[in-house]
Amino acid sequence: MQTPLLFSLLLFLLLAIDDGDASPKHDLVRQSCVHATYPAVCLRTLRPYRSTAGTPWDLARAAVNVSMAHVRKTTEFLTKAKGSGQRERGALNDCVEEMADAVDELSKTMSALQELRRGGDFWWEMSNARTWMSAAITYEDTCLDGLEEIGGKVRSDVRKKVTNVGRVTSNALYLINLLHE
Repeated sequence: MQTPLLFSLLLFLLLAIDDGDASPKHDLVRQSCVHATYPAVCLRTLRPYRSTAGTPWDLARAAVNVSMAHVRKTTEFLTKAKGSGQRERGALNDCVEEMADAVDELSKTMSALQELRRGGDFWWEMSNARTWMSAAITYEDTCLDGLEEIGGKVRSDVRKKVTNVGRVTSNALYLINLLHE
């Protein structure tokens, strides 16, 4: 009598443990992220979408949304950051503008992905999405370049956040590029 109860309990515990490998959609996340430029960042940021991202298109769209969220959060941080001198404040203000431009490019990317989903000209919309994602990465890199003139803790904190944004955006571009394969 105890054996079936023990077996049932063990089975229940095994099914309750979710390390992410049991879900086919998680497999899509894992398979898609494994060769990304920053696979650990890709997996960490997209794991929450494993239940809603059933196709590579869904996953690419989720990645762009994640990138936009990171850019917006970083922009909030930059807006609140206090530069100690005119040069630091100028670099921070420039970064805020660069991040706003990156959000614009990411929004255009989402529009192109929507057109792809509606059956628009695949190669045209794919080209647009790639171009706008690349532009967003360029804006993020430009923000980092502007930080070279400042130092201290502000530079270090901003560099960490903007570098993370760049990694998330780079992974989103990678996932968009997978759509044509």
